[in-house]
Amino acid sequence: MRVLVNAGPWLPVPPDGYGGIENVVATLVPELRRRGVEVVLAAVGTSTLEVDGRFSVYQEPQFHQLLRPYNRAMGVALAHMRRVVDEVRRDPSFDLVHDHLEVVGPAMLASLGDACPPVLHTLHWDLTKHPQFYGEFGDHEHIHVNGVSAAQLATAPPALRARGVGHVHLATPLAEHADRRPRPAKEEFAVVLGRITPAKGQHLAARLARRSGIDVVLAGPVGPFRSPGALDRAMAADAEVGRNPDVRYFCDEVRPLLDGTRLRWVGSLPPRERDELVARARACLFPLQWEEPGGTAVVESLSLGTPVVGYSRGCLPELVDQGRTGFVVPRDDEDALVEALRAAKTLDPAACCGEAASRFVPSVMAENYLALYRTVLGSDRSLVSATPGT
Repeated sequence: MRVLVNAGPWLPVPPDGYGGIENVVATLVPELRRRGVEVVLAAVGTSTLEVDGRFSVYQEPQFHQLLRPYNRAMGVALAHMRRVVDEVRRDPSFDLVHDHLEVVGPAMLASLGDACPPVLHTLHWDLTKHPQFYGEFGDHEHIHVNGVSAAQLATAPPALRARGVGHVHLATPLAEHADRRPRPAKEEFAVVLGRITPAKGQHLAARLARRSGIDVVLAGPVGPFRSPGALDRAMAADAEVGRNPDVRYFCDEVRPLLDGTRLRWVGSLPPRERDELVARARACLFPLQWEEPGGTAVVESLSLGTPVVGYSRGCLPELVDQGRTGFVVPRDDEDALVEALRAAKTLDPAACCGEAASRFVPSVMAENYLALYRTVLGSDRSLVSATPGT
């Protein structure tokens, strides 16, 4: 099987720190190649993932462009996809395109009509963001979609859900032998892992820190800014930076609550430092304000032996074994979340690691994606009614 994997123009594969989709691609591709799949990667030129072929439009990551007004940034994804379409036209040997680029990917691939090879478009995001596009996306027989959780697909518009072939939970290399690795001693703090944005609820984490008496560390970028210093320098140099929604959220609702002790922001850490921080935490906190579709940070936390505490939104109930690897509480029940955060210290880190080692290893994700590939290619019709990833 020869597959073109489209990771998009935003971050390298693997990313240096934050990068959910790029981490998924970096985790999946080596396992596919071990199973005999030939992979050609469409990504930025600084990507270092070992593949059978690679092409790019941009040498450097373009994530910073997302700060710019739409009329100045709109061409980035389109230029990338034009190259993808050109490669598909030029090389008819691709059996399948595995696309990970929101909206623009399936839109331009659909424009190829019958010249398009079979496409599996993985949905990584909130499907309510683009109701006009995904709400009417159903007449492209070559394009199929998969979710990253059952909850995500369940809330998809009917036309999009009709093109669905199942869901596959995310995986992480950290889950490999997670049940055999030594674990550091736990310390009395919780961590919120991920991009600082209203949907992740870091402002609520601050309130929970005060109410529970447990220190909370925020680890993740604000927009493309990976550290307090980088953000301060950018804001001093360019007033436009402050108009970015994530930057505004941080400055208005999170930064005033930072005190360096009860609540502190450490930025986007290098992978090893981030993993050490999470492994030492009593809990990884998810005060979600949206229906989290995939939960990369959830499976990473469990793999590092850290229980998950959060609202019962999106994929969290699918990933957390209630009372064993974490606690999920009714959405917006802040009192219950405070009690769950305090109770997390009673949970056994070994149970979290064991769950991750059986459910969230890359080999499991790869086998489930191969099943979806076969479904899309029509070589195994018996898989059409199956739901991989459960």
